[in-house]
Amino acid sequence: MDAYGRTVDWLYSLEKSKGIDLKLERVYAALAALGDPQSSLRCFHVAGTNGKGSVVAFLASMLGEQGYRVGMYTSPHLMELTERIRIGGAEIDRSEVVSLTAEVRRRVLDRGIQMTFFEVLTAVAFLCFARAGVDYVALEVGLGGRLDATNVVDPVASVITSIGIDHTNFLGTTPREIAAEKAGIAKSGRPLVVGDVGPDALATIERVARERMAPLYRSGRDFEWSSDRDGEMSFDGFGWRLRGLRIGLGGRHQQANAAVALAALAAVRDRVEIGEDALRRGLLATRWAGRLEAVLQQPLTVVDGAHNVEAMRAVVPELVAIAAGRPLHVLFAAMGDKDWPAMVEILGPHCASAIVTEVVPERAASGELLRASFARFCPSAFEPDPAEAFAALRRAVPADHVVAVTGSLFLVGAVHALLRGRQRAAIVL
Repeated sequence: MDAYGRTVDWLYSLEKSKGIDLKLERVYAALAALGDPQSSLRCFHVAGTNGKGSVVAFLASMLGEQGYRVGMYTSPHLMELTERIRIGGAEIDRSEVVSLTAEVRRRVLDRGIQMTFFEVLTAVAFLCFARAGVDYVALEVGLGGRLDATNVVDPVASVITSIGIDHTNFLGTTPREIAAEKAGIAKSGRPLVVGDVGPDALATIERVARERMAPLYRSGRDFEWSSDRDGEMSFDGFGWRLRGLRIGLGGRHQQANAAVALAALAAVRDRVEIGEDALRRGLLATRWAGRLEAVLQQPLTVVDGAHNVEAMRAVVPELVAIAAGRPLHVLFAAMGDKDWPAMVEILGPHCASAIVTEVVPERAASGELLRASFARFCPSAFEPDPAEAFAALRRAVPADHVVAVTGSLFLVGAVHALLRGRQRAAIVL
């Protein structure tokens, strides 16, 4: 095993031994030992139940089209850990993962400061971006917001894309509780841009914004967007009137994400120079793997990492539109801590058949229970091995039908790896 493989194995061992432990005190201590690399970064800090990765991608693309050098930090990865840290769209080099991780171990862990997998990788990302001298960072929250390891930056702007019921064991069980955690990224004097989050969550976010003296800008009041029959998008807000916009990601929900990204840039237009041409080019050039992504033809095979109820509600109408009357067959897996019965209730009525699998057996929803749930709507089968399940579905589906792979980003990553002839990398949040 080479140095990169050993480094990744060590990082994954932290996930197994430390798990998720949301505390900021040791993050601050660790970063102080590293010289506080985050203090030099100009970040757009993005939280939300769904859409935050897409908003990060839109922001990075638009800023990049303006000529800025932009870092991106996202999670989880689909196939390879290096996907999480990018500059100008290029993944961090494996040798840099090795050297920066070794530095964090030497300067932080060897001093007795304990860190989780995500905390170490966040420190690596901050070091990478600071030393590269990037102009801006599009920074995705890992989990929640208030106690997330990324919540140590003083951002250019903060963003909350959406609020849904997810990660209830960490964030709470109601929209208000979850909104309070995500609104924890609000900073005094920094714009807080909020998408369509629903009235209960919005009331909580408004309260937190007032307490933290963060100027609040929200969808439907401070900015609006719409879509025409040709799929072109319009945006109005902050004095911007943009018409005929096209985006590189499919689905009406991605237009909502694009509007939030536009609003984040518009909210800081007095400090971040960006022209209309860059906005247009950036939106059109945005790519984000695993989001209504066509990966094969004949049969058309679309993968989407929708992994909670709100995401499934957004994605299913798009899958139906893509099928355009053709039978839709699904490969599905879900984690056991998700509300997968509700996800099946949304997707099942539109399926001609379903094969279910268990992509992470120790965390997965029971394949037998998933099969039985889909059986209420269509013929269904359980194949424990994701590779065999994908192969079986491809063999069974006629060339003029449509295949959807959804329910879990981990499943999407496994299919990506299969298609590229690569071994699936370890699965880590």
